[in-house]
Amino acid sequence: MQITSLLLPVMLLQTGGKLQITDLTAGHGPAAHPGDILVMDYTGKLTNGKVFDSTTKHGGQPFQFMLGAGEVIKGWDKGIDGMKVGGHRHLIIPPSLGYGDQSMGPDLPANSTLVFDVQLRKILRVKTEVTKPGSGPEVKFGSSVQVHYLGKFIDGKKFDSSYDRHEPLAVTVGRRGLIPGFTQGLIGMKVGEKRTVTIPPDLGYGAQKVGPIPANSTLVFDLELVKILP
Repeated sequence: MQITSLLLPVMLLQTGGKLQITDLTAGHGPAAHPGDILVMDYTGKLTNGKVFDSTTKHGGQPFQFMLGAGEVIKGWDKGIDGMKVGGHRHLIIPPSLGYGDQSMGPDLPANSTLVFDVQLRKILRVKTEVTKPGSGPEVKFGSSVQVHYLGKFIDGKKFDSSYDRHEPLAVTVGRRGLIPGFTQGLIGMKVGEKRTVTIPPDLGYGAQKVGPIPANSTLVFDLELVKILP
């Protein structure tokens, strides 16, 4: 997170080492699941009510991250799973799912229980169409895979392809280096599966021009999962 925090004014609570989740507003639409890009507002406090971080402190700019990818503390990955847009959730996160025995500065001592008040503004998700089913275990965060791809624009013009190089792309899912939409498109694939993934600019290269790819491009990838490595 931005250092990371999410809390609500709360009284001293004993969590017993367990994550506590309270839905204050249910939200609407599909539930967030690992691989989704989430846009959140949050306030993070200690159990004495002291705010250590919030989106308000960052100029009101919402915080964006990929759920389940380990980009945030475990208490967030576990506690935000299943939220819906418009949802408001209260989390009490024990140190084991927060920063543990690490101090994150004077405002966030070691072994702190964290209290977060989080609201889900938006779920950013690629459009996926399975064109050939696969078999076996599914790709998860941390999986090392080999995948063939054909990258093209929405008009069908090709800009890149692993098939042209006669070698699939080797990647560990969730590591930096791939655009978020490509990572998201791999989650849940099985060996032999083919799928077409349409990636909006927000999950691609955004306003950047990258090689033959113009700024604000919607990208389409035909993916074929070749192998999940042990």
